[in-house]
Amino acid sequence: MTEEIIIAGFGGQGVLSMGQILCYSGVMQNKEVSWMPSYGPEMRGGTANCTAIISDDMISSPVLNEFDTAIVLNQPSMDKFEDSVKPGGLLIYERNGMTRKPKRTDINICAIEAYDTSVKMNNTKIFNMIVVGGFLKIKPILELDNVLKGLKKVLPERYHKLIPLNEEAIKKGMEIIEVEHKL
Repeated sequence: MTEEIIIAGFGGQGVLSMGQILCYSGVMQNKEVSWMPSYGPEMRGGTANCTAIISDDMISSPVLNEFDTAIVLNQPSMDKFEDSVKPGGLLIYERNGMTRKPKRTDINICAIEAYDTSVKMNNTKIFNMIVVGGFLKIKPILELDNVLKGLKKVLPERYHKLIPLNEEAIKKGMEIIEVEHKL
């Protein structure tokens, strides 16, 4: 099993953290992992993306042009990465703020309303964990216990009190993700 993922959105949406958490979770499951961030000069509000690779085998290069999964959290990321999903792959997008739906018919497409859900849960900082939950519902490549261990590694210790809320967010994401197009 090898899963090559691009996660993209605005700075401040937890894009880079999502990739780190997935990779740390892979390490907890004795997988080979690679995480490569990319962001503009503005940390918050500028565009950010990261590549996360989780594999049973050694990873030859972290540089990818095509992905098994694209998780896009804004319209510029949809425009940039929709065509980079391998045929038969998966595109997950956040509905909030999109001006158009994905146009491809040769991939699986899922939508999630993570931002609105995070507002209803009274903490927009869990937005990214809702998205992670949706991804893991569709592609259960990591065990929840290992994701929580990965979260503990990524979150500064002062935020460890929020791990139960993040676990709730992951479970909520698993409930609310919607399949829009399935091959």
